[in-house]
Amino acid sequence: MSDIFKKIILLGRPASGKSETMDYLKKTPFEERIKRFHVGKIVELDDFPILWEWFEQDAILDKKLGKPRMMSTPDNDFIHEYQWHLLIEKISMNYDKLLRDNPNIHDDTTVLIEFSRGTQHGGYKEAFKHLSQEILKDAVLVYINVPYEESLRKNRKRFNPNKPDSILEHGLPDAKLEKLYKEVDWEEVSKGFTNRININGVNVPFFVFENMPSKTDDRELLGPELDKIFTTLWKEKNS
Repeated sequence: MSDIFKKIILLGRPASGKSETMDYLKKTPFEERIKRFHVGKIVELDDFPILWEWFEQDAILDKKLGKPRMMSTPDNDFIHEYQWHLLIEKISMNYDKLLRDNPNIHDDTTVLIEFSRGTQHGGYKEAFKHLSQEILKDAVLVYINVPYEESLRKNRKRFNPNKPDSILEHGLPDAKLEKLYKEVDWEEVSKGFTNRININGVNVPFFVFENMPSKTDDRELLGPELDKIFTTLWKEKNS
């Protein structure tokens, strides 16, 4: 199937609208999704489930087995800063596994790759160094841009304490959100690039989704915005 994106890298602050965007795509009927967005069957690669599994594992070691925690502190901070980079390496490895198990996966499937980075833990500048060439080749990138205050508002709104592991309902305490994500370096790493951004020597088509006022809170607004974004990226990819 030649009319779909192979890979979409989706970035932005926590609660910027990434999960809502992915949810909208998944809930759009298959044939319509291809026609409107050039997105086929969807496989997600998100670093949040990986880090949450680390937190759960450490809770078991600590509280159930009486053993030392391996990856995180009791209040769910990473022990080592390099673990942020390990998450991206894990995403790259998981993509390699997808290709290993199905070399023709992109005949009908779009892989959505999602993560957030703040300058406190290296920002996108450091994270990009750990994206594999296999991921970057034939990828496009969408950055959902919201100010910190909007990230804070939506983070509070979506948090469900009964489902801290949920993609759509997880959240961060205010103090941790401020520490980790108040400052981001997207404008710095994308400075000087217009339609394509160079990441590790690969020129990746990109689009900045300006999500203020919020379009991801309203499906009636989100649909037309995604039409515009993916139509633009498709033209750029094939130019």
